[in-house]
Amino acid sequence: MEAMTCAHRHLPLGTRIKVTNLLNDRSLVLQVNDRGPGIRDRVLDVSMGAAKRLGFLRAGLTPVQIQVVSYPHGSLISQAATKAIASRAN
Repeated sequence: MEAMTCAHRHLPLGTRIKVTNLLNDRSLVLQVNDRGPGIRDRVLDVSMGAAKRLGFLRAGLTPVQIQVVSYPHGSLISQAATKAIASRAN
């Protein structure tokens, strides 16, 4: 509950994302370690510890910005990104 983790429906498990609370500009890097959220209109569920540090534990919901920091090593997305970077360098 206190770990800096989150749940996302589509990002590969192990992906690290920067989550920024758009109401107070606080941000954290979280690791996707679960599938969810189970509620259709939500994109992301964060751990209780992350919600505290982002400043919306009592609110429950808040608008956030999500940016991928890194994909897990060996994932298909990671491999494609590595190939794209290598082809730009040539």
